[in-house]
Amino acid sequence: MSVTRHRRDGLYRRSPVRARGFTLIEVLLATALLAAALALGFAVLSAATATVNRGELLAQRNERMRATSGFLRSRIVSARAIAFALDPQGGTPILFAGDPDRMRFVADLPDYLGRGGPYLHDISIVGDERDHLALDVAFSQVQNSTQITEDNPRKPEPLAERLKSVAFRYRALDATGALGEWQERWTQADRLPLQVSVRITPAQGPAWPDIVVALPSASGAPGIAGSIQ
Repeated sequence: MSVTRHRRDGLYRRSPVRARGFTLIEVLLATALLAAALALGFAVLSAATATVNRGELLAQRNERMRATSGFLRSRIVSARAIAFALDPQGGTPILFAGDPDRMRFVADLPDYLGRGGPYLHDISIVGDERDHLALDVAFSQVQNSTQITEDNPRKPEPLAERLKSVAFRYRALDATGALGEWQERWTQADRLPLQVSVRITPAQGPAWPDIVVALPSASGAPGIAGSIQ
């Protein structure tokens, strides 16, 4: 309570004056402004959180794409002209088996992935529902054109999950020595293809860049040295 002085009859007298409070309209207006400020702050925070989450998700997708692409490139380019089985009909060695959804070949496995030495790489697409496909790889040791049965075989390891589609293609030189067309199946099992292509489309986001790998050990076609022209 404040006081003011009034002069009356030559004397100063103190009289009380009540402090003025806020009106109901002012209180409502202040409340509305506070609510608006809180709503704006919450919207900004939500937008920032969503941006961070999208950035992390994009980084995870890019990391998965790079890791999977790098692994496939390093494994396919390491394919060797080593048989992992014999054709039951003709008895010819099988060096490479390729289908649209599966391919098998032999390559040396690094020590950190196994015991080292030649291993059959069985890369396949698993799952039968669109947008729920996965890409797996299984390893088994090979000796004398035969797969070694292990007491505790390794389970297939996932390379990528939640995929919309995956397609393998193969290429060789034609009879004239020119680069031939892409094939969905590799029918010349007794030799390696000249090139292998892997096309992956995830369930969410754009398709990955095509993975095209040239096999240094490939001959490309019977009697023709493998080279890209």
